[in-house]
Amino acid sequence: MNKHKQWLTSEQLTTWVQLVAVMELLPGALDSQLRRDAGLTHFEYMVLAMLSEAPRRTLRMTALAARTNASLPRLSHAVRRLEDRDLVERFPCPQDGRATNARLTEAGRQKVEASAPGHVANVQRHVFEVLSPEQVAQLAGITDAILDRLDPGGVMTAPYQRRTAPADAAELTPDDAPRES
Repeated sequence: MNKHKQWLTSEQLTTWVQLVAVMELLPGALDSQLRRDAGLTHFEYMVLAMLSEAPRRTLRMTALAARTNASLPRLSHAVRRLEDRDLVERFPCPQDGRATNARLTEAGRQKVEASAPGHVANVQRHVFEVLSPEQVAQLAGITDAILDRLDPGGVMTAPYQRRTAPADAAELTPDDAPRES
């Protein structure tokens, strides 16, 4: 057993603390704008957005949980709230009666489309307006490298086909959707 702990260098520590600060502060900034302007939490918006990007605006709940990095109970509660507002509907998966699908309704499509401009403006304001084009390219490379370790299958970024990740195997397609166990 190694008796010496591997500590972060001074530069690594500073960078790590800054990254943690971004990870803690950015979600609040995104959430508050969406709550104020769209009546949605950032998580609810992500659920709607992931469904809007899926074939037939439908995903299995397990695939949607993976795309939003949510536990099934957390996702189920959010989808129930969205169902109560007629933005999402759930139904049994035709390929596997043990699974449940979530589908974006027409009202949900309209909601995500109406909410997107404000969300995009907020993302621009907090992230991209403060970065040069070179920094945006660097950030893309940095996030790709980190996601290769954290999400090697590219599940969370599947609709956007990350440069280094394979296509999402969890995406619902009519005939070749994966079977849940």
